[in-house]
Amino acid sequence: MKVDSHQHFWRLSRGDYDWLDVSDPALAPLARDFEPADVTPLREANEVTQLVLVQAAATEAETDHLLALADAHEEIAGVVGWVDLADASRLPTLQRWAKHPKFKGVRPMLQDLPDANWLDTGPAAAMVQALVDLGLRLDALVKTEHLPALARFAARWPTLPIVIDHAAKPALTQGWRAPWAKAWRNGLAELARHPQVCCKFSGLLTEMPARADPAELLAPVWQTLLDRFGPERLMWGSDWPVLNLAAGYDSWVELAGDCIATLPASGQTAVWRGTAARFYGLAS
Repeated sequence: MKVDSHQHFWRLSRGDYDWLDVSDPALAPLARDFEPADVTPLREANEVTQLVLVQAAATEAETDHLLALADAHEEIAGVVGWVDLADASRLPTLQRWAKHPKFKGVRPMLQDLPDANWLDTGPAAAMVQALVDLGLRLDALVKTEHLPALARFAARWPTLPIVIDHAAKPALTQGWRAPWAKAWRNGLAELARHPQVCCKFSGLLTEMPARADPAELLAPVWQTLLDRFGPERLMWGSDWPVLNLAAGYDSWVELAGDCIATLPASGQTAVWRGTAARFYGLAS
């Protein structure tokens, strides 16, 4: 049995997915509604029994929508929403959501902010303290350039659970000899020194160049993550349906499974479900 730690659904008529330009041919595979029923046959075929649903729009309204989906679908075990962490007046919203048993945390869309160091000064201290006090978590949607600020943030908030989404999106299209590679490895190593930080083994196929051998490119990423975090702080996720830009659900489960299968049984269990269940506090 598996937990998918990173899943998206969206309904285009809601109109708040600013990043999803339906006129862009590159995004054509994503330019439709994606609902729980669409992924059901895929997850059931791959023994995925629980999903963590992650925000795809920088609006509170979308979080309310996701929580409504969670109410209606047992397989949605957790929701990671969005709130403006810079605005302390949004504290009552966090408090309201925290009463929902499936609300697990928030994700600021850090990769889209113009300042890579926004975490140094942007979040209101009262909002971050509320995450801690309410038993919530932070999903960090970051790239390599954001890792130093994220490490400083983790040092300032040692009791806030943090997970790095998509292994911080290594710039695989640039190749391993490009400057990003050393900075990426060093940034992950610094973050791994903070025991409250975990990492998602997800969203990697969409970072690869076309016609690349995904297994060949995935191997050094997996080994780096394993060396830094170990299986007890790694969690598998599909990033579906964004995954459809690069491959199918089955293909990613197979590729990830080849990496995870190198671990002993206890480590495999951790990556496939144990780490996500513990990090997000999922009901069994």
